[in-house]
Amino acid sequence: MSNENGKIKKMMIILSKATIENVYAAFVLANGARMEGIEAELFCTFFGLEAIHTKKLEHLHVATVGNPAMHIPTMVGGLPGMEAFATHMMKKEMDKIDMPDVKEFLEILVASGVKIWACKLAMDMFHFKKEDLYEGVEAVITVGDFYHRAEGEGVHLLFI
Repeated sequence: MSNENGKIKKMMIILSKATIENVYAAFVLANGARMEGIEAELFCTFFGLEAIHTKKLEHLHVATVGNPAMHIPTMVGGLPGMEAFATHMMKKEMDKIDMPDVKEFLEILVASGVKIWACKLAMDMFHFKKEDLYEGVEAVITVGDFYHRAEGEGVHLLFI
């Protein structure tokens, strides 16, 4: 029996949605893992690919419709301009605490050793090419490849 009982050695984070709140949650968790000396990998799939797509990563929004944390009725969240307003307000609050923008945060993650992967199925489905992605993305891999990377003791998978 190992004397490192329950120690987290690697975080495997799956990012499936590219709303600002989901992207920053994944990035903060990956960065926090690295700051604690824990390996971290980020697998971007489906709409999570927008967080690493060079033409989309600077244009992420806050989800105002169907987001119970917004504390506004769905009908109000769907009004024209509401999503843009909520996004503006969120970015303003993030600026106050010196939160890096998405591209700068990606640079920080890669520099700290976070491995970033793109899902082959989602890439094919959305007709994206590797050249469309942020340069720090390691590769386009299959779900099976991702699971093989998650093998071993002390590895945790987290779906966002």
